[in-house]
Amino acid sequence: MVGKDTLTHSRTSTANDNRKQYATFYLDEHYFGIEVEWVQEILKFQEMTPVPLSPDYISGLINLRGQIVTAVNLKHRLYGKEAPLSSDSMNLIVRSDEDVVSLLVDDVGDVLTLDDQWMHPVPPTLDSMKVDFLNSVCQLEDRLLIILNVPRVLAA
Repeated sequence: MVGKDTLTHSRTSTANDNRKQYATFYLDEHYFGIEVEWVQEILKFQEMTPVPLSPDYISGLINLRGQIVTAVNLKHRLYGKEAPLSSDSMNLIVRSDEDVVSLLVDDVGDVLTLDDQWMHPVPPTLDSMKVDFLNSVCQLEDRLLIILNVPRVLAA
């Protein structure tokens, strides 16, 4: 278990350092993280233009300073069921090699620096979500942090 005193928000590292930084966010009662290298920015809820004939997990398109960005309802993508959004939802803008995509999440958390040794395989008890989209989990002092596999989530 990782206590609060073992977490650091410093970017300082050495060549042998096995720590990574994770941007955290919430979906329902679950606490998720993605490596900060994926994150471009975080925005409040944006109005979307629906996309006819798109997969159900695509909520629409947003205009990000002139760039058209696909908005993915991450709850729908992970849980495989319809998940309504609210005006309190947040846009976690992630950049892949090919594109910029908005992951719609309930709320954002902090940036945590965690050592790789604290990561564990995804337990089979997380069967309420598509485990193929998950990399690992980390037991924090007061909750479980679920690490998302961004390339798999963004794959068509």
